[in-house]
Amino acid sequence: MKNTLFIMMLACLAFSGLSSCDQQENYNTISEGNAKVNVLLVDAPAEYDEVWVEVLEVRILPSDRDENSGSAWISIPHESNDRKINLLSLVGNNDAHLGSVEVPAGRVSQIRLILGDDNYLVKDGNRIDLKTPSAQQSGLKLQVNKEFEAGREYDLVIDFDAGRSIVRAGNSGNYILKPVLRVVAETASSIQGTILPVEAEPRVTAVRNGDSFSTFTDENGFYRLRGIPAGTYNIVIEPKEPYLPVTIEGVNLGDGESLTLDTVTLETE
Repeated sequence: MKNTLFIMMLACLAFSGLSSCDQQENYNTISEGNAKVNVLLVDAPAEYDEVWVEVLEVRILPSDRDENSGSAWISIPHESNDRKINLLSLVGNNDAHLGSVEVPAGRVSQIRLILGDDNYLVKDGNRIDLKTPSAQQSGLKLQVNKEFEAGREYDLVIDFDAGRSIVRAGNSGNYILKPVLRVVAETASSIQGTILPVEAEPRVTAVRNGDSFSTFTDENGFYRLRGIPAGTYNIVIEPKEPYLPVTIEGVNLGDGESLTLDTVTLETE
């Protein structure tokens, strides 16, 4: 019996990437009647050197609870000792793991992202503080409306659009942080691939019927557009000079599909 258990443990360690072992681990570690939620933060690009936000916590609201009651929300404190995150580093496969928590199985209606006051951008090497409206102190609410099954583990990915979230206040030189966010489930579709050479550092945008989803490549030339609805997209690649832009037309993405496109090698002028 001991030998059998030992062999089973080795099998799960050797094949930890397989869903069967993952599911077994989830069922062993999640309390009965609960689901586990991991909250991740990713970014859409912006034209700055850096964009830093201070993330204090995330709160989750089961649908059968009153959102006006503070005790109804399940709190996930940001697990990192340094709570400031450079949004522009969250490209490719990079994301910020904000924390994990078990929640009662059932429907989750909302999450709330709580930011601190130490938010700023870096432009041309200069730090510029971001003014934060007082209304944000209670947190930024996002609709989820997803059913979580008992014994399973889910990722909730908050997409923080840095470019659309920063507003310049006239000619005052002040910048205001008005976060534009969306939340997607891990089961949503995604498009990924590699663009070379890495020095091109392109913006990659999936466009469909006026909607667009953008990111940058990482240090390896890899990109990943997460949480995209199924449909047919044009993939617009906009690199730095002297590299030429490229558009890949008619990319068909299925519901829940993770689509990997062929590697693109950019040409110069």
